[in-house]
Amino acid sequence: MEKLYSDIDLWDAMQQRRRILGGFFGVSGVFFAAFLALVIYYISLPYAHPAGTWIIVATAVLTGVYLAFAFPFMGIKFKRCNAYCKMLRFISVGLKEYAVLPFYEIDDWTTHDGVDVNVAVFLVGNIKKDDVLRRQIFVDGEKEYPPFKEGDMVRFVSQGNLMIEYEIVRGEEQA
Repeated sequence: MEKLYSDIDLWDAMQQRRRILGGFFGVSGVFFAAFLALVIYYISLPYAHPAGTWIIVATAVLTGVYLAFAFPFMGIKFKRCNAYCKMLRFISVGLKEYAVLPFYEIDDWTTHDGVDVNVAVFLVGNIKKDDVLRRQIFVDGEKEYPPFKEGDMVRFVSQGNLMIEYEIVRGEEQA
């Protein structure tokens, strides 16, 4: 079976997460040091000193720039990286499901638990009725999409509808 993930993937994602947090905490430390220095300088000024207004403006601008950095950085970059790390951790501890199903089509991109994924649609027979259901299996958007063709029988391992391993059992020309 072709494995989509290895142990090094989790290690790399965790290292990226640490670098992002290190950068954020570094910028936050510089901001708080500059903020504290400006506040201390403002407090040390005599009453009604003309430079006090400029110190207040500089502090407000510094705070605005920090907030303009912090919210998008943590809300976009860190959130996406953290979601990817969570997904990789869940793969190692979650329940695995094995199936052999015919591949039907590739659906559009979507987001699953904060991670961008491709959607592979497989056909599943309904036990109670005589119709066919469509099952969506998510393939990580960071990985290369498997070479599925319509009608291929695919054996795969999934965890929470996220494909972990796959193997093409027989192609359309052999069916």
